[in-house]
Amino acid sequence: MGELRIKERNKVNHGGRKARAKGLVPGVLYGKNINNFMFEISSLELDREVCNVGEHGILNVEFNGDSKQVLIKEVQREPVNHEIIHIDLEMIAKGEKIETEVPIQYIGEKLLTKKGAVLQKEKDSVKVSCDSTSLPKSVKLDVSRGINGSVYRLDDIEVASEISILEDLNSVVASISNEKKLVAELVEQELSPVQKITKDKYTKNN
Repeated sequence: MGELRIKERNKVNHGGRKARAKGLVPGVLYGKNINNFMFEISSLELDREVCNVGEHGILNVEFNGDSKQVLIKEVQREPVNHEIIHIDLEMIAKGEKIETEVPIQYIGEKLLTKKGAVLQKEKDSVKVSCDSTSLPKSVKLDVSRGINGSVYRLDDIEVASEISILEDLNSVVASISNEKKLVAELVEQELSPVQKITKDKYTKNN
């Protein structure tokens, strides 16, 4: 993990649009013992590090001449090109207990598609608590052996002993349905009442 340099933003003209035009991303750093610090950071360097640690990971930044650890709290992206347009960082102490969202990585989804099945995701991330040195980039859920009707819950996600899931372990995160069945249900929903009557008569006569 590299170290990012953050530069204080001009308080008189701290508009994000001008910063982005210069290849910079505006952001705010906050923490227990500091006032909100408005900053700018190189978009290229930020993209690289966010790609490495994930959108809820931990970064090293140079702040007031010292190297500090920060937790990514929020990343705002442009809706069309998905470029980062703003970032919120929280300063943390090394080894500090933290709570944050971690993405769920579904393993075997492509295999299900080949079988004609559809993975219906209810959750893309889960809230966890852990030491800052133990924060994973993602948690994995293997769905490769699933069949039509399979239901996955948070309890099915295996995490290291030093990581605690802070949500109801019985919560459903995903389920598997047959693709052909889904298509048939969608067609049924889109039929008008007259079409449904005609369809039912045809079915009875055949």
